[in-house]
Amino acid sequence: MKVTKKHVKLVFLGLLTLTMFSACSKNDAAPDNVENKNRGIQISANAQFGNILTDANGRTLYFFSNDTKGISTCNGNCLATWPVYHSNETSTDVKIDKSLMGEITREDGSKQSTFKGWPLYYYAGDGQSGQVKGDAINKIWYVAKPDYLLMVANAQLVGHDGKNYLGDYTEGIAKTMYLTDDTGRTLYAFKPDKFNKNNYTAADFSNDPIWPIFQKETGALPSLIRTTDIAVISVYGKKQLTFKGWPLYYFGQDIQHGDNKGISFPRVGVWPIVNDNTTVAPAN
Repeated sequence: MKVTKKHVKLVFLGLLTLTMFSACSKNDAAPDNVENKNRGIQISANAQFGNILTDANGRTLYFFSNDTKGISTCNGNCLATWPVYHSNETSTDVKIDKSLMGEITREDGSKQSTFKGWPLYYYAGDGQSGQVKGDAINKIWYVAKPDYLLMVANAQLVGHDGKNYLGDYTEGIAKTMYLTDDTGRTLYAFKPDKFNKNNYTAADFSNDPIWPIFQKETGALPSLIRTTDIAVISVYGKKQLTFKGWPLYYFGQDIQHGDNKGISFPRVGVWPIVNDNTTVAPAN
């Protein structure tokens, strides 16, 4: 067959069209094949809960209020509903302070990732990325956030005197819910205080090492806490957070996170824990 310039031109145009079609098909398919570049814990914006922690694929992570000492207390059947989250990879999210991330070794020898000392979990009821169906379940499971102002603990009260106490400050063994800072350190009220009035701290802060004031002012709140119950007061030039009008303090002898020794120092009832059952502080 005689090859003419016209034939060559047609062949060339055909090859060019085929190449362009193949290239376009490959590009159209790219979004389905692009590898997720996120690694480790991420911060994701949620319309209802604000900034929350997720895994690299956008699945929501949770804190467990029983894990006050940084040790996972979710074992056995609990894990069917609240699977452990663990990743060896450093977060690629530049908004996350990597020093706040860690991991623990569980009783069975497996690893679990932590954030601010709180072990991290999934919720089995979240069927897909972006869902947050596990928050506030039994008032002890909360969506993990990077910026909590307060958190909810659920633990045995063990006083400075070594005795076990119930929520009414009688002796006994049972968990009590109470407020902590974002890392799980126990917060207290002082009975002689009045509504948004600190009656304990000395002007020179000489007694602050015994009962340091809680000075953090801003951050997210667990869904158990209403924003209207939170305020900030000035104490001799420093800021102190209040809950239901009660100025909040740490106890200087709570050495480890999860300690709540202050409930019996110097005696029971002077420095109570605070929770959603706490009554509003009396007016001046």
